[in-house]
Amino acid sequence: MNYTCVDAFSGAGGLSLGLQRVGFNILLAFDTDPKCVETQRLNPAYFHHPVLELGIEDMLEGKLFTKTGVKAGELFMLAGGPPCQGFSVQRMGSDNDDRNNLVIKFVELICETLPYYFLIENVPGIGGKRGRKILHDALNQATKAGYLTYCQVLDAQDYGVSQRRRRVFVFGERKPCELIEFAFPLSFTPSDKRKTVRETIGHLPPPPDDGREHKDIRHHRKDKLSSLNLKRIAALSPGQGREHLPKHLLADCHRRSADAIGHRNVYGRMSWDEVAPTITARFDSFTRGLFGHPEQLRSITLREGALLQSFPKDFIFAGNKVEIARQIGNAVPPLLAEAIGKRILEHHEAKIHQGIKYEL
Repeated sequence: MNYTCVDAFSGAGGLSLGLQRVGFNILLAFDTDPKCVETQRLNPAYFHHPVLELGIEDMLEGKLFTKTGVKAGELFMLAGGPPCQGFSVQRMGSDNDDRNNLVIKFVELICETLPYYFLIENVPGIGGKRGRKILHDALNQATKAGYLTYCQVLDAQDYGVSQRRRRVFVFGERKPCELIEFAFPLSFTPSDKRKTVRETIGHLPPPPDDGREHKDIRHHRKDKLSSLNLKRIAALSPGQGREHLPKHLLADCHRRSADAIGHRNVYGRMSWDEVAPTITARFDSFTRGLFGHPEQLRSITLREGALLQSFPKDFIFAGNKVEIARQIGNAVPPLLAEAIGKRILEHHEAKIHQGIKYEL
């Protein structure tokens, strides 16, 4: 069967990578970020489909049909992660973030193209106070178009990714079967068998001290820390954060009170024998989280962050340091996408055995 799929808001291609591994045929990917588009084009070994620098508005009103050659009701799955920073707990007061409307626009595209299935990825905040109404309105719109929807929070560490990363996934199907209810994949990684930071990046040699990229490893470059931050990271053991710093090394905003309001998991190191914290769009900075190397006096490199997100070791990213970190931190981990894609195809095959007919 031809499991055709369009990847919207595709970013660096993490979702496409995972879906392809289990048999999805990506017809098209699109994103408004030119560096994300360039990244996918730099990896022809992994991506053979067109990748366009376009937004969701450029696909509405029949434009997706023109670009893919499919007609309404023919696409197997439409998938994507509408930019979600407006719902993030790290962005308080973002109710009016224009990116929040992209969820509604994405569902409009679903209702126009009528794929057999759709998949939406977002931060848990979309189910919270700021995002709940938008999610509710979007799912109501999908329901009116004939979709049965399922929503669940999944943690990437349960699916072979060396990272705590909780994300909301919404799955919709246009031809539900009363006898077969969809279920998201169960964790296949026991809590005592989760892949650790050591298993994922422990084999990498240190990057050069002079700030150059490692001669054999792309994106493996040491970021220079200030003298104060060097003292801070030197004072920490693996797994420790700013609450373990001596008072004279605390930032002014943290020194004023032991119970200072703010993010506690900053100015910290990862632990070798645990999973990593969530790799964010600013994981390249020691000051932004527990992104210090477990034993070396530096932040983790871009390559280490990409591996902790389960990108292939030879995957190439386009852009400067900040642009690449953003692509990596915003991506769907390919291993998590693979687990979800596998479950969707299993569900589809089970429905076929019950007599549901599809034209693919």
